[in-house]
Amino acid sequence: MRKNEMSTHRLRYLANCSMLFTELPLLERPAAARAAGFDTVEFWWPWPHQPVPADREVDAFVTAVSDAGVQLAGLNFFAGDLAGPDCGVLSIPSRSQEFRDNVEVTLGIGERLGTKAFNALYGNRVDDASAQEQDELATENLSLAAKAADRLGATVLVEAVSGPKPYPLRTADDAVAVVERVRATGAGNVGFLCDLFHLANNGDDVERAIREHGDAVAHVQVADFPGRGEPGSGQLDLDRLLGDLEGGGYDGYVGLEYKPTTTTDESLAWLPRERRSAAR
Repeated sequence: MRKNEMSTHRLRYLANCSMLFTELPLLERPAAARAAGFDTVEFWWPWPHQPVPADREVDAFVTAVSDAGVQLAGLNFFAGDLAGPDCGVLSIPSRSQEFRDNVEVTLGIGERLGTKAFNALYGNRVDDASAQEQDELATENLSLAAKAADRLGATVLVEAVSGPKPYPLRTADDAVAVVERVRATGAGNVGFLCDLFHLANNGDDVERAIREHGDAVAHVQVADFPGRGEPGSGQLDLDRLLGDLEGGGYDGYVGLEYKPTTTTDESLAWLPRERRSAAR
């Protein structure tokens, strides 16, 4: 998909405001997304060092989203400092309580804003617990989160992630295996977050992942590969891959989770303004 070329599929786009509009303070980004034509956004957890932020901070975030007139479709649970050593905490015994303490705070924000998808980053491998112990803990915590989210009619997402950190979910197979383990506990509202950049960056067969795991996909995020820039800045045929997802029955959101190679507004030239609204 080249810049200024309209895509052929009809999936709905949203702006990930933890990656886009970072020229602005976090609380100004929902309004910037609205000004750019988006009516739907998603965020990582806004407080990377705080599983339970002060009520005034939560209220300020909720107000910023509400006042901007955008829908918060997705929000991460607390996952630690993603810019530092962390990549999720829920499978780490020494940090499990941070995740548990955060669940009700995250879902409380979601309840106020009508959010229906919550991304739960797994956690790195650690030296003081075996892989089996971490996986069992992860299943327990994901099941707990999913059962709590069920009261909102919401879905908990599990994602494969790339990069140098010792994060164990690297392929679609890895992530979907976790989804299936959690579903086996009776938590049916768990799904695969299919991030096309992370899969490509890890060398996964993206076409096969879509073909074999399309029925588990509950949310999609995109960035081009290599580089994690906007569509058209790399070599991934994102238009075709999104068309494959749509052809397989996916009709949800596509989160724009990329690093703009210039300014955010300039990086959106590939997506006509009329395609930025999720309204149908």
